[in-house]
Amino acid sequence: MSFPGNRKSGVLLHISSLPGSYGIGDMGRAAVEFADILADSGVGAWQVLPLVPTNGISSHSPYSSQSAFAGNTNLIDLCWLADQGLADPGRLAELVLPQSDAVDFDAASQARRCLLHEAYANFRRDDAYKTRFRKLSDDFWNFCVREAYWLEDYALFCVLKEIENQASWGEWRPQFRDRDWGTLDALKSDAEISRKLDIRRFEQFIFFRQMGLLREECRRRGIELIGDLPIYVAYDSSDVWGHRELFMLDESGRPSCVAGVPPDYFSETGQRWGNPIYRWDRMREDGYKWWLERIGHTLRCVDTVRLDHFRGFMGYWEIPEEEPTAVNGEWRRGPGRDLFYQLRRSFGRSEDGRMPFIAEDLGVMTPDVRETMEEFGLPGMKVLHFAFGEGMPQNPYVPHNHRRDSVVYVGTHDNNTTVGWWEEEGLGQDRANFQRYIGARNLTGREAADAMIRMALSSPAELAVITAQDILRLGLRARMNTPSTVEGNWAWKLKDLDGLRNRAGEIRELSTIYGRFQAPEKPDGESRNDG
Repeated sequence: MSFPGNRKSGVLLHISSLPGSYGIGDMGRAAVEFADILADSGVGAWQVLPLVPTNGISSHSPYSSQSAFAGNTNLIDLCWLADQGLADPGRLAELVLPQSDAVDFDAASQARRCLLHEAYANFRRDDAYKTRFRKLSDDFWNFCVREAYWLEDYALFCVLKEIENQASWGEWRPQFRDRDWGTLDALKSDAEISRKLDIRRFEQFIFFRQMGLLREECRRRGIELIGDLPIYVAYDSSDVWGHRELFMLDESGRPSCVAGVPPDYFSETGQRWGNPIYRWDRMREDGYKWWLERIGHTLRCVDTVRLDHFRGFMGYWEIPEEEPTAVNGEWRRGPGRDLFYQLRRSFGRSEDGRMPFIAEDLGVMTPDVRETMEEFGLPGMKVLHFAFGEGMPQNPYVPHNHRRDSVVYVGTHDNNTTVGWWEEEGLGQDRANFQRYIGARNLTGREAADAMIRMALSSPAELAVITAQDILRLGLRARMNTPSTVEGNWAWKLKDLDGLRNRAGEIRELSTIYGRFQAPEKPDGESRNDG
């Protein structure tokens, strides 16, 4: 994290929510245009959700992925493939869809599958990788070697999922489930399986190549990328299949207990996430190598990482696997400071040891959480939607109680939009307290959204993050996620960037007034398509 001492503002908008011609937002031209809008607005940070693969089984949640390391190939810019000569521009035209305000996950996946397979075929056809694509081929080889520690398990996991008709790995035939390498090595030697494995590697290479190019475009404009790292991984993932010893599983590979949180603001029965629990004792034995690799890998894509459910590192809610809700769980001790000593050795700045992390510390936090954040200089989160209920003057989320070393959000991906909050949730005491706080009456939802933005930017917190939905004054339909629900999440998408472009001047003025303006840095003219 670039602060303390550097006030700035940021916008929360996942890449999938950008305008896109192939069913979903991607890392292409719209992403660069969005970075330009941020720079023109004096905004210095862009926050995204986890960049990992999603699928329909988990309703496309980026917090429930088949890999904690792999990239979401649905976010790949197909135009880049054509620019590089890997795909036929005519094929691109066949896949174009009308712009929509919702992601079409099926169409997005189909388009990427078709074009990426064609790109791979063109890469290999007539040994083009030795001639026309020689530089790209060298980079691909180096990527495969450098990332083999996760890439090989992930590629094999995906191919085995195809063979087993997408069944969860715990239901695979024993030789696959238990990683019988006599069987697996024989399988990998088959020519068709070998080709499928290489396609998976190639897709990941393209994703991380493009992510690196996008990050460079943001850096050249003075935009800091903020990523998001879920504390847990999905059971049906290459991570758990490949590292069973690091998770609380029974002899057959089934979870003996699962993760979640107890009843809270979002749910009266808590949240039963269903993720397997870590064997922290085993992880401690090798100095938390898996965590160091995971975070280091994430920081090659972004500049700062939000650590989701930070409390879980100190103490976690353990739910017996057979329990249908999160009510009947109990707290267990996590790795605590021991893990963060290791992380500081690897990721702390040389001058002061500060690490590029934001701690998601929402809800009731125990003293050890606060003490750890203090010791390691980790900024926490303040969400304005939670500030105006009972006991408002003492509420830690109300602006006059904000600390400088924190990040203020109007709302997060799990909150309603501010217009939606005002019209659907911010009723009674919350609405009355909010209007008393700002000295106004009879606000509309759009006026409430503007007031919330101003309040966030004027906060003492060093970083203020606003959702794109709130900048655009959008209502409930633009909500990204409703916790403890399955349908209708993660799909919100912009049709164009005109609305954000039109508000750039207002955001720039507010950023200037409240000391958050970041002078835009002009790109040096290099094309992001130069290989």
